[in-house]
Amino acid sequence: MVEAKGTKFTVILRKENVGYSAHVVELPGCISQGETKKAAIANIKEAVEGYLEAFPEELDQLKRKRELVEITV
Repeated sequence: MVEAKGTKFTVILRKENVGYSAHVVELPGCISQGETKKAAIANIKEAVEGYLEAFPEELDQLKRKRELVEITV
């Protein structure tokens, strides 16, 4: 989880051949990367802040209709 503007976001962090990739489940297209886990998380926080500055309406929509469900297959 990453927190930005007081809201928590689910981040999928993946080990790549070189470093880590990260993308935010709730914000389509909000992705980043880093050489280490720590760097990838710092970079995705920055990406979320930029995303929300560009699309402030997304935060309002998320707060109204967000539901996180985990399943096992």
